[in-house]
Order: sequence, then structure tokens, then C-alpha cells
Amino acid sequence: MNVNFTARHFKAHDGLKHYALSQVSTLKKYYDGIVNGSIVLRFEKAKDSTKIAEINLAVYGTNLVAIEKSEDFYKSIDNAVEKLERQLLKYKGKRRGI
Repeated sequence: MNVNFTARHFKAHDGLKHYALSQVSTLKKYYDGIVNGSIVLRFEKAKDSTKIAEINLAVYGTNLVAIEKSEDFYKSIDNAVEKLERQLLKYKGKRRGI
């Protein structure tokens, strides 16, 4: 799985980048048909400091998207990955006809 990482309007430190990539790579255990993915981290407003994590996954036939907002990038990434876990399990069930 090829994953692109983008940090908009700031420079993400290596720890944050590696954390995001490792969290997304764990999604392979739910469905192995993930073609590629992208992670976009950004701020909503500099004043409120709301951090947004957007994760897009391309699977055969469709795209799965999870967008999460919180006060911390790590929390936003975790919540987005949890959403994608549920989406992948639902997609996998539909593909198998369950």
C-alpha cells in the first residue's frame, strides 16, 4: 500500500509523520485490497487551534474517507483510523455478500 503524507500550512515533525503512517498501515489487517492512501493534516483556525486529520483510502471500486477534528493531531489520527476500520469491515462484508 502506497501512502502519501501531507501537512498543510505547517511542518510536521518526524514523530507525527511516522505515527500517522504506522496507524494507517495497521488497516491492512482488516482488508488487504487497499490500493493506496493519503493522509492530510491541517489546522482549521490558528486562533482555536483545531487540528484536522483527513485520511483517504482507495480500495477496489470505491474511496473511503474519514475526517476528524480535535485539539490534538494524535487524537484526530486515532479517531479517523477507527472510522476507517468500521468502513473497511462494512465494505468487506458487502463484497463477500454477508
